[in-house]
Order: sequence, then structure tokens, then C-alpha cells
Amino acid sequence: MPDLYPEIEPYVQGMLEVTGGDLVYWEVCGNPRGKPAVVLHGGPGSGCTPWHRRLFDPAAYRVVLFDQRGCGSRPHASSPETELSGNTTGNLIADIERLRAHRDVERWLMLGGSWGSALALAYAERFPARVTELILLGVTTGPREEFDWLFRDGLGAFFPEEWEHRRSALPRERAALAWCLWEYAIPDLPPVSGLAARFRDPSFAMAYARLVTHYVRHNAWLGDGSVCVTPIGLRAFLGCS
Repeated sequence: MPDLYPEIEPYVQGMLEVTGGDLVYWEVCGNPRGKPAVVLHGGPGSGCTPWHRRLFDPAAYRVVLFDQRGCGSRPHASSPETELSGNTTGNLIADIERLRAHRDVERWLMLGGSWGSALALAYAERFPARVTELILLGVTTGPREEFDWLFRDGLGAFFPEEWEHRRSALPRERAALAWCLWEYAIPDLPPVSGLAARFRDPSFAMAYARLVTHYVRHNAWLGDGSVCVTPIGLRAFLGCS
């Protein structure tokens, strides 16, 4: 992997109120007069990190990062009292558009990884005039078949130990940790053991597990008619006939 750009701190940050009264954390770093770019993190629920800031040349880009609902925002999904019914793909798309207007960005480049790639595609299809380019990593478009493969017995045949550990873990705290272990292991074969530091944080693990399972349960609201990622819509975004 090419070297990352040097570490950098945001020059402005804040909390944006979105529908339902949630507060979403955002920050901007790089060149205030640079090309606008926004980062859509994975998960759902992994949150943005200082690593994301280092993906862009700070002299050339004005980089907007934000934490999607429930992670790094208020209320935090680690609390069992936090209601998740308003945490949907459609509302995340609306949050991105509200943040764009809040930061007075006309059009921006979108970088999305894993779940963030599906969210970037869905936003670009809904608001094609607001997107200049798409950079997608670990691409998924979020159909039920992909969720089945990842979380409903598909990959279990290749990672039997991790699958059984995740399937049988109780109570809630152990189940959240087991879910994080599953997600951390499956990108590699043989599976990676252990967890990154933030996944070992009980609050992070609980929020992450709650948010991912919430979206998996609803197949991320992709293909239910409210939010779509379709070849026709993407061809329109790309300007293809």
C-alpha cells in the first residue's frame, strides 16, 4: 500500500443536528480552499478515524469526515436505551446531504469503504449532481445475497471456529465481542486472530455490533423500494446511455 500522508488535525469540527434530534459528529481537515471530499466509513458503526484523514493530500483537498448515526454521535448506540428505528440508510443519505449544505459544499468527491461504498453509491444515485467522483474500497452494493454470505451461514463453512463462537456467544457483552471477532477475522484466510484496540473497547464493540446487526436484519433497506443501488441509476450517474 502506498505511504499515507502525514498525520493531520481538523481545523474545524462540530455536531450537526439531524432528523429525529440525533447529533452527528463532523470535522474538516486539509486545505480550506481545496477540492471538497467526504469520507463514508464502514460498518455500519465503525466510525471515522485519524487514518482516514491521511488518505488525501492535505494541500489539495478539503476533507470532510463524519460519524454516522449511533457511533461517535449522540445518542450512542452502545446504550441499550438508544432507539435505532430512525437509523436507516435513507436517513444516512439525508444526513450526508444536510452536512453538505451545512459545510457549504456545492459538489464533492466521495470515498467509501466496505459499507461506506454501498452508502456512497446510494447517495450518488439519489443526488448525482452533488458528486464529482467516487472512490470505492472493498465494494459492496448491499443486496440480501451479500448479507446472507457474510452473516447467514455462507462464510461459516470457511471460518467454522469463528462462526460457532459468534453464533453461540452470550450474554450481550460477549456476543458483541464475538461479532467484532467475526468481522475482524473474515477478510483474511487463514483468519486473523485478536482485535484492533478500538474493537476491544466494550462501548465501541457494543455500538458496532448493535448497528451492524440492525442493518443486517433489515438488509440495509437496499432494494426495499426506499433506497436502491441499481445498474440503471449508476449508469445515469456516470453519464452512460
